[in-house]
Amino acid sequence: MSYSGTNSKPKILIVDDEDALRFGVKKLLEIEGYEVSTAANGTEGIALGTNEDYDLAIIDLKMPDIDGITVLKSIREKQPNTVCFIATAYASYDSAVQATKIGSHGYIPKPFSAEELLHHLKLGLEKRYLILESQKLKSDRENRLLELSFERSRLNTIINSIDDGVLVVNRDEQVVYFNSAALKYLNLHEIFLGESIKDILPVKIREIIGVHFFQSENRSYSEEVELLPEKKLFVLATSTKIYQHDGTLAGVVLVLKNISEFKRVEFIKSQFVSMVAHELKAPLAATIGFINLMTQKDIQLSEEQKYDFLSRSNSRLASLLSMVNDLLDISRIEMQTVVRELKPIFLKEVIWDVLHLFDIEIKNKNIQLSFNEEEVNPIIKGDLNEITRLFTNIISNSIKYNKQSGKILISIVELQHFTIIRIEDTGIGMKSNEKEKLFQDFFRAKNEYTKNIHGTGLGLAIVKRIVDSYNGTIDVETEYGSGTKFIIKLPLMKSEELSVYKNESEIAFEKMIGPNK
Repeated sequence: MSYSGTNSKPKILIVDDEDALRFGVKKLLEIEGYEVSTAANGTEGIALGTNEDYDLAIIDLKMPDIDGITVLKSIREKQPNTVCFIATAYASYDSAVQATKIGSHGYIPKPFSAEELLHHLKLGLEKRYLILESQKLKSDRENRLLELSFERSRLNTIINSIDDGVLVVNRDEQVVYFNSAALKYLNLHEIFLGESIKDILPVKIREIIGVHFFQSENRSYSEEVELLPEKKLFVLATSTKIYQHDGTLAGVVLVLKNISEFKRVEFIKSQFVSMVAHELKAPLAATIGFINLMTQKDIQLSEEQKYDFLSRSNSRLASLLSMVNDLLDISRIEMQTVVRELKPIFLKEVIWDVLHLFDIEIKNKNIQLSFNEEEVNPIIKGDLNEITRLFTNIISNSIKYNKQSGKILISIVELQHFTIIRIEDTGIGMKSNEKEKLFQDFFRAKNEYTKNIHGTGLGLAIVKRIVDSYNGTIDVETEYGSGTKFIIKLPLMKSEELSVYKNESEIAFEKMIGPNK
């Protein structure tokens, strides 16, 4: 299949300031049969991308001279048929919408694997093929868009295969073409060709189309619209004029792109910021209040009162620092900026090390500890700091929320390709509605037992993210007033991986001690 209009290889342009990534991707794609050109910065990218009609372009968002959005815009203006991707580790809702408006086919999140990259390119080439085929069909159309109805079977196959809704109206504001996605987004069972948009389309959509019949400016018009509030369906509606061969207006094409996921992420981000502000406000306000009391000259405080205020301030600030550290951990996990040192980890040793960290707390509460190891010591492939943090957070909860003279029961077993760790306490437990929110950011159960227990509400949220990142699972069994059991399931390290690691370790040891030692 030819994408560039000839029998040549598909042509790819890579614009990225990272030399290793640029050359690595070039080598990979050439092996896969692509013709690849590269640019080390935005300026070179614009020069190459505007002078030649590439099938695909992969553009880095952050570059030292010109950002990827500017490069994308320049290429799209000169070569509108080039299918462009933005590659970045800093994707945001705003940049996603901006790139989509300009014409980006999508995002390729960094770091990416060879399989992920090739999958995106395959989808991009399919779109490129659809664009070229669509243009070929357009060249055969009759002067009036209404006559397109006789060729809709040819066009349906192409346009119905894309996710975007497409609707075309003529200059009389009658529908002359639509695809199935347009019906879905507009919540319509059917549209009759020649039907007036005034009878079927929502007011906001009619306005986005109608603006072209009253303005002489030749430019696209885009606006975000909530079409189905009950389903939280948001679309980016973009309308563009269509002209006949003689330059007169033939009609308007409307494209509806589903941006519901972008809006959902934006809402979650806004909600998260609000929660962070609320959680930071309380300890700061309390500390400021204590300091104000201590610095007012007209208030005489005893040394005991001053010590009490300083002790409380220290406790609030320690809680604040713990929360900031937890937030940084969550951010690193979400952004995948943590540099992991993956190696064999003996889980039994990790759990014992964590338990020793809490020796004093366990003794102070007179907690009876039982660790049923069943003579196994499962080995997983992981980062020691992350796995230690995982069990530290869970065991810390089992101690904090336990009763005086309570129990903690830990068991660890192997089951086929997984290890299952159960950590059970005889503490406060949770109500059913609290259990559903357990792994949410900042959630802390509020009842008569927990009012004097301090925490950030982020510990178990971090646990869930760590477990998910290792393709594991975590379940909770709990009963209010009786206790809680956490069940963690993690994949065991494959025997062949362990053998390779042992061989590499032996070689490294021999190099370290020398041949004559």
